[in-house]
Amino acid sequence: MTSTLRTLTVPLDVDSSSGGLPSFLVRDDVLCWSRRENGLVGFGELARFTASGPDRFLEADMWWRHLVIEADVTDPLEIPGTGPVAFGSFAFSKTSAFESRLILPEIVVGIRDGRSWLTQLTLDDVELTEAGALAALAGWLSPAGGEFAAAGGSGVGHPTNSQLLSFRRPITTTNASQLGDGKVTLESGSLSETAWKQAVADGVAEIRTGKLEKLVLARDVVATLPDGVNAAKVLQQLASRYRECWTYGVDGLVGATPEMLIQVEGRTAQARVLAGTLDRRDAEGVDGSPMEYAERVLAGSEKQRHEHEIAIQSLTTQLAPFSEAMNAHSEPFILELPNVWHLASDVKAELADIEGHVPTCLALINALHPTAAVCGTPTLVAGELIRELEHMDRGPYAGPVGWLDAAGNGEWGIALRGAIIESPTTVRLYAGCGIVEGSVPDAELAETWAKFRPMLESLGINN
Repeated sequence: MTSTLRTLTVPLDVDSSSGGLPSFLVRDDVLCWSRRENGLVGFGELARFTASGPDRFLEADMWWRHLVIEADVTDPLEIPGTGPVAFGSFAFSKTSAFESRLILPEIVVGIRDGRSWLTQLTLDDVELTEAGALAALAGWLSPAGGEFAAAGGSGVGHPTNSQLLSFRRPITTTNASQLGDGKVTLESGSLSETAWKQAVADGVAEIRTGKLEKLVLARDVVATLPDGVNAAKVLQQLASRYRECWTYGVDGLVGATPEMLIQVEGRTAQARVLAGTLDRRDAEGVDGSPMEYAERVLAGSEKQRHEHEIAIQSLTTQLAPFSEAMNAHSEPFILELPNVWHLASDVKAELADIEGHVPTCLALINALHPTAAVCGTPTLVAGELIRELEHMDRGPYAGPVGWLDAAGNGEWGIALRGAIIESPTTVRLYAGCGIVEGSVPDAELAETWAKFRPMLESLGINN
């Protein structure tokens, strides 16, 4: 690519009562990163970078830095997520056939802490104006598709904010009865339930030999919806139901992850680590409040605490060489989600200046991924055993997903509680469990169904 990237960021008037960022999810090809009605939505594609193998993160980092170093950026706001932004999804495994990718959109809408903005990006030698940016966004939002963009491109007839925002989609809740008459099917993927439970038992046997402490095993199921998969509706459902999670959508990979691999703002890096899960349905009919039950079963479980401590140590050990200072919760807290409770810990670090540069988020991801929370420990041993026992390529499942900007800021979650839309009518869902010496195959299988629930609900499938 020889063209110079040019971007214009302008304030956008978004009514706080209108549903926030999820109301911009009106297209199935939208790029999305949203939490608590804040985040980023991208439309269109100016350029993309793909890579595979062990150097995929560093190669993507080099491509991005080369692209933005000479960019012509007009950004009066200068807050995380303004100016040039790329959305990305990376393979879990260095051996995966899945192509990791960064995607440069044409239009980005951002909302953060009560401030809203619009960024237009181009590789062409055209004048960027606020009127043109609003018209371009209206073209992506409008069911007519592009009529405003055509008008706005000449600087006349551009929409007002109120006209533009009228195209957004109201958020409603879907249930199975709203599906069409087509018969929805749900089938095991690479392994049957019986075969996957055997894989768990085999993993426990390997742990008992002392070769490893923890192993994360995943499984997949395939949903077929004859009436079609509405990706925009799926993202809206996830963003509405799972506000404490980060809802993501990149190239057909959709989900709502509760786990932040790394968030970088200036020189501050933060992560949220989860390990230890309890299905909320297990609390039905128990004595005391549901939260008291969660505290007792999760925080009071030696197995769950051990699994969590492994995950924390994995992250902090890998992050330490890049940090001047670091702190983490001395005690994990209970993260309450609509489907499950998790043991969670937040880690915060001040990044060190290394050879005159603060490490980029992709450089940090290269060091951190995969963590014990999604792979196991030791990582190399666990990774080999995953390939042996799972009988599938995870693709982007449990890989990093998120965004980065030209200033080095970014948010990268772990692609959990998600699925890949493989065709207009089929979706492959993934879920995994941390396996330790005390793991029981039947219990781990039940946990996968609890973790499938967010995607099943968003697809309108009762299970």
